Amino acid sequence: MTGFTLHLLRHGAPALTGRMLGRTDCAETAEGVAACLDQTEELDFARLVSSPLRRAAAAADAIARRGGMTVTLDPRWREIDFGDWDGLSSADVDGDALGRFWNDPDMHAPPGGERWSTLTTRIAAAIDDIHEDTLVVTHGGAMRATLAVLFGFGQAQLWAFDLPYASVLSLRIWPGTLRQAQIIGLWP
Repeated sequence: MTGFTLHLLRHGAPALTGRMLGRTDCAETAEGVAACLDQTEELDFARLVSSPLRRAAAAADAIARRGGMTVTLDPRWREIDFGDWDGLSSADVDGDALGRFWNDPDMHAPPGGERWSTLTTRIAAAIDDIHEDTLVVTHGGAMRATLAVLFGFGQAQLWAFDLPYASVLSLRIWPGTLRQAQIIGLWP
């Protein structure tokens, strides 16, 4: 059974901080791009994919230039949509509603926002389209959704992973009817 390595790189620090950034499309800082370049210098991959949001695409473009590659923008790797809360700080959102969301983001999606199951469905489809060693520049929510899809982790387990800006989560995946996967590295 032939497998492949999937490296997930969380974008670097965004220009807007302390906010719920889902569909909000803000720039990535120069320091954030540099951190992503540093984190990926030793990674081996044949394909480069990125969320189309600027805070991810900026790092992907820099990585592509360094490696003489092209970037494939794939909207399935974007962050979860926080709906009416998008772009707000958590202090600006009703605390009880926010708590219900963090505990069960499928049953308590933000008003006008995306359900957790919608995110995991699109991430599963994106993973199914990968067949070679790939680096994906993405977001914390998409990385956690990948862990849920591949390993069946619940919300409590997903929040046990520290995924700071510019962190890399590396996975070995063996596709097939009974897809198997293994976590092979996490570099914050």
